[in-house]
Amino acid sequence: MLNTGYMPNAGYELIHHGARHSVTGSCHELRLPAGSGLLVDCGIFQGEEDGTPLEIDFAVDHLCGLVLTHIHIDHVGRLPYLLAAGFKGPIFCSQASALLLPTVLEDALKISFTRDRQQIAHFLKIVAGQLFPLPYGKMQRVEANNGDYLQIRLQPAGHILGSAYLECHFKDNTGKPQQALFSGDLGAPYTPLLPAPKPPYGADLVVLESTYGDRLHEGRKQRQEKLQQVIKLALQDRGVILIPAFSIGRTQELLYEIEELIHRNQRRFAACNLPWEELEIILDSPLASRFTKLYRELQPFWDAEAHVKLKSGRKPLAFEQLTTIDNHRDHLHTVDYLKRKARPCIVIAASGMCSGGRIVNYLKAMINDPRTDILFSGYQAVGTPGRAIQRYGQQGGYVVLDSKRYDIRARIHTISGYSAHADQKNLVNFIKRMRKRPKHVRLVHGEPEAQQVLRQKLEQLGIIVD
Repeated sequence: MLNTGYMPNAGYELIHHGARHSVTGSCHELRLPAGSGLLVDCGIFQGEEDGTPLEIDFAVDHLCGLVLTHIHIDHVGRLPYLLAAGFKGPIFCSQASALLLPTVLEDALKISFTRDRQQIAHFLKIVAGQLFPLPYGKMQRVEANNGDYLQIRLQPAGHILGSAYLECHFKDNTGKPQQALFSGDLGAPYTPLLPAPKPPYGADLVVLESTYGDRLHEGRKQRQEKLQQVIKLALQDRGVILIPAFSIGRTQELLYEIEELIHRNQRRFAACNLPWEELEIILDSPLASRFTKLYRELQPFWDAEAHVKLKSGRKPLAFEQLTTIDNHRDHLHTVDYLKRKARPCIVIAASGMCSGGRIVNYLKAMINDPRTDILFSGYQAVGTPGRAIQRYGQQGGYVVLDSKRYDIRARIHTISGYSAHADQKNLVNFIKRMRKRPKHVRLVHGEPEAQQVLRQKLEQLGIIVD
């Protein structure tokens, strides 16, 4: 996974331990001229990279700290391996991320390491001892072992609650001040619940995500209208709508938008004899339920629009039509009941790429029923079942789930606008709107095709891109 490159005549180095030319496994290192390093994210691999060894194959003794831009698993999932490799430095993240992180790590440990509660509690205690939450906008000095230092600052990235981009201030080998920016995952403007990201005054170097570097999203108004149209169309045959969604971020955005549709369409019908006010939304993901509760606790970080709704008495993440399923027995009963009855409802379940979690049981039970609709609202990595369903479902193809082939007869829908990632225009504007544009942009966290298209757009601004 190692990919490296010195910045011209500056003496510092960028080293990539993941997500250089792919969308998962984010892990980047800023190596300063004196040899100390700052690690930015430490995530697991998914999709075609699933199965890549997770053990840390790089030195950690020289690292003066780790910055977590946000707490999605492809940005934090290798943290247990990093600590096992001997990393004992501070772990910086935003205040909201610090509250959400233990839940993510607990789930990751149960899947990859152990279900022993004492061992999990011990690990989380170690992390808590190294965790250093930072308010947005605060400059923090980070000391290195050799007397070197740098200053860091987190700013809202608009991707999920607590997400941040990172500004690093340091000196090059001539003593000249430098500023490197790591975008983490940038969100699109008008993302539900979150303020839009604002670029800084400037930077010398930007390490920029490129997930949707070759695509444009629908606007929020258009995607709300499309979501409403998809729901109404899907319910005409009184079938089930399955929405695979990540437990944090996407699930809460979808709940927020569906509550808005129900509120806006009071006393109207979603389908024949089915008023919007009686449409049941089933959240079948214990982890997503926990994160939704944490999101409600983090209301101070919500945007102005969400606060207006709260003041009017609405509950965007806890509305009347929402049913939450926690235990496994109720989950299996719900799957069986919906398979037999095809009751019109919306089911939101993880995982977002259909590579695990409770959504898989729903797919096995109902993907071959033409009354079923499957709605994708986020990126589907190459090699995941979600990508296969999205690609081959319209052709009457099949998907392999738990080593068994399932024919796809369900209708497939995609609403790209609900991606938590910025699109090509948003990414270009993030760079273009800096008063002091960077001399150099390093593209990461994207497939080669997306990076190539985005590179051409940024080079038109006179920026060196690699």
